[in-house]
Amino acid sequence: MMKTVLRWLLAVFYFVAGVIHIALPAPFLTIMPPGVPFPEGVVLWTGVAEILGAIGLVQPLSKPLRQAAGWGLAAYALCVWPANINHMLMDMARGDGGLGMGYHIPRMFAQPVIIWLALWVGECLPLRRKAQ
Repeated sequence: MMKTVLRWLLAVFYFVAGVIHIALPAPFLTIMPPGVPFPEGVVLWTGVAEILGAIGLVQPLSKPLRQAAGWGLAAYALCVWPANINHMLMDMARGDGGLGMGYHIPRMFAQPVIIWLALWVGECLPLRRKAQ
């Protein structure tokens, strides 16, 4: 039951984030690490990936699709981590300290949790066998 609730919460989170990436790309473009080619396209396609991953994660009758979505969203979260680090460095360099360490440090620790959660709710992690 808990896994199902968390799967739906993660799917809603990713779906909303995907829509925001597509509808309001400007904030994401400002934190893009330098050297990323075609930043507008990257933001657009990351939004599409989030939406498709969210939809795949909640498919009740297709474990392979849920697993593909889990792996995809975990890989996505890993790949965008540099943008989160870049955001933290840029923000902390501001005169006013930006959002501050109270935002950025928990955000950095949340990233591996989000990666693990996508794998867990997507049923990508090996399950332990029950002792007989």
